[in-house]
Amino acid sequence: MYISYDYYRIFYYVAKYGNLSQAAKQLLNNQPNMTRAIKNLEGELGCPLFLRTNRGMKLTPEGERLYAHVRIAFEHIEAGEAEITESRTLQTGTVCVAASEVALRCLLLPVLKEFRLLHPGIHIRISNHSTPQAIAALKEGTADNIAVVTTPTAPSASLTETPVRPIHEYAVCSPFFRTLTNRQVKLEELLEFPLISLGADTKSFEFYSGFFAAHGLPYHPDIEAFTADQILPMVEADLGIGFVPEEFLEKWSNVCRIDLEEKIPERNVVVIKRKGQPLSVAAKELEKMILAAEK
Repeated sequence: MYISYDYYRIFYYVAKYGNLSQAAKQLLNNQPNMTRAIKNLEGELGCPLFLRTNRGMKLTPEGERLYAHVRIAFEHIEAGEAEITESRTLQTGTVCVAASEVALRCLLLPVLKEFRLLHPGIHIRISNHSTPQAIAALKEGTADNIAVVTTPTAPSASLTETPVRPIHEYAVCSPFFRTLTNRQVKLEELLEFPLISLGADTKSFEFYSGFFAAHGLPYHPDIEAFTADQILPMVEADLGIGFVPEEFLEKWSNVCRIDLEEKIPERNVVVIKRKGQPLSVAAKELEKMILAAEK
């Protein structure tokens, strides 16, 4: 059975207010049109829905049963409209970000703090991914709106990539390896010491493999860390030499930078999103703040 949505809308408002004139005022309609719509709906359903009285419109038992269902539907519609209106004004909503650990520490955390202060009603969901995992999540069309990760990345025709900020990384050691401090060190010298790295399935591993290979050297780390945050504790524990972004070193006084003769190339924090996929108002605002963080 197909019955016009407008009939049910008019029925809902007349039942809600119990008065044709009040319902007409709310709908910016007139009473003859409202009366006609009610009669048409009653004709389609084959039963009276209202008793017309001097005090207004009173629901019949059939009308009561119908109103119990229609009321729920229209309250949901009104709630949805209100939610969309509020999200357009950044009062409510959700923004989802897939972030690599390095991008989170080197760029995203202060941006998220500022975003929360400006828009406390927006719910933020951060999923912690490696760069390949974040890119795969976007390609698969999961709930993530944008990804904030570090290069190198894998180019994709379905994604756009915008550089935000360069990352400067350093080779580091503990005082236990004092022969590597207070002087300039050749990259090949590091091969005489245990190396600590992220896993072979990460872009960080790929980056340093390429760095060593560019100087004709193999890259075979002795210790594999699961997360970037594990590297500095291992370095401090005298387990070997690690490579970390400058931002990671701020609270580590017992870790020494190694002055490499061959400078480590810059990497970048980048924002990645799906081509042709519109962002919510909240996600657009967060993206704008992330891109502005480079300045």
